Amino acid sequence: MKLKALAALGVSAALALTACGGDAGNDGDYKIGIATIVAHPALDAVQEGFIEALAEAGYEEGVNIEFDRQNAQGDQSTLTNIANTFGSSDYDGFLAVATPTAQALSNVITDKPVVFAAVTDPVAAELVSSWEAPDANVTGVSDLNPMREQLELIQEALPEAATVGIIYTSSEVNSQVQFDEAEKAAAELGLEVVAATVTNSSEVQQAADSLDVDAYLIPTDNTVVSAAEAVIQVAETKQTPVFASDESTMERGAAAGLSVNYTQQGRDAAAALLKMLEGTSAADIPVETQKEFDLFVNTAAAEAQGLALPESIVSRATKQF
Repeated sequence: MKLKALAALGVSAALALTACGGDAGNDGDYKIGIATIVAHPALDAVQEGFIEALAEAGYEEGVNIEFDRQNAQGDQSTLTNIANTFGSSDYDGFLAVATPTAQALSNVITDKPVVFAAVTDPVAAELVSSWEAPDANVTGVSDLNPMREQLELIQEALPEAATVGIIYTSSEVNSQVQFDEAEKAAAELGLEVVAATVTNSSEVQQAADSLDVDAYLIPTDNTVVSAAEAVIQVAETKQTPVFASDESTMERGAAAGLSVNYTQQGRDAAAALLKMLEGTSAADIPVETQKEFDLFVNTAAAEAQGLALPESIVSRATKQF
């Protein structure tokens, strides 16, 4: 895949510069701060891919690179404290996982590289002014989801479906962007999207229960994904199938969905960070986007939610759980 190839070249190029004692303004040892708003399998995969790519580029933890991993546990004030601590540190660069994290870090860190991943729309989130030429010290990787294709998948699985319920966090810009995209695509496809908003994970089950719809769609909303089991429990009771936007949620019990590769998101973020550490301006590192998406299905989960997935979907799945 072209993007993966470019990312790999970026890592290799940066490694080559470092190995040759390139003008990095650094002795080759790095301290990197990693922060996430919350832990769930997709965001964990970002961090795994990030560290994996750096290791492949010659940066071994405990030898020539150190990581400070911080998790805000879904709490905004904790996230702000993490950002302030990072901002006053002597770290060389930072990985911000998910939109709220990227916003918090970019607000206080203006003189060192900040790369983000698992961010839906970095322009709407005011992280960069342009996808093609990010300004300041911030660039990264977007996980913008194909909402129209997700809804078309629901129509293929459930031709009689008229309504799709989406639960999202009202305070997350990435979630609002996805809902707006879903609402626009649904209108074009003759579907109605019904929303229930939450402010924290404890509200997810009640929000799911409040929706009287033909299917649920879980976007890449960090709060909702972290509590996906609550949606799945309600879905089984109501016999209403759940579709999702990340591989891990299908593994945890959603029926089917299209997903970006979050491990690759982390790998691409590592490539961008290494370029910046070697002196490349963020303006010369466009925000990466994924052009191809994998289809994941969980036939047992679908049956538990009252849906027999058609063979036309199952047969083209990248992976079945």
